[in-house]
Amino acid sequence: MTELIEKSLNKTSLPKVESIDRQWFLVDATDQRLGRLASQIASILRGKNKPIFTPHLDTGDFVIVINAEKVIVTGKKDGQKLYRRHSGRPGGMKTESFAKLQARLPERIIEQAIKGMLPKNSLGRSLFTKLKVYSGSNHPHEAQQPTVLKINTIPGGEN
Repeated sequence: MTELIEKSLNKTSLPKVESIDRQWFLVDATDQRLGRLASQIASILRGKNKPIFTPHLDTGDFVIVINAEKVIVTGKKDGQKLYRRHSGRPGGMKTESFAKLQARLPERIIEQAIKGMLPKNSLGRSLFTKLKVYSGSNHPHEAQQPTVLKINTIPGGEN
């Protein structure tokens, strides 16, 4: 009799896909630190802020990031941090500094930072599709009525 009770107590409940409530959040990246902002957003994409979090399921929310060109990094990372991409051909490595990439494609900086903090499998790829990054303050997701999310990346600051 006690074996039956123990077995029923050790069951893990998994959330049903229909019961997962997906929300849309709007994050303003103006004067936010890149790494701290990315880790907070990656946590929301995974659903770690919810009580129904399950590591192997997609329980996260959608995140819209605006003003990607205004994200900041500390120290000398402006000129020293390098972003690499490869064409797949011999000698096809292209290298670009943070400042140059921010001037050319500011969305890619935030996207790569967040993508590096997600799982490296099919779950991580599907979570990444729920991230929308825009360089200006305009975005085409007004119909989803996103909730403004205040993220404080500067400890002790009023930001």
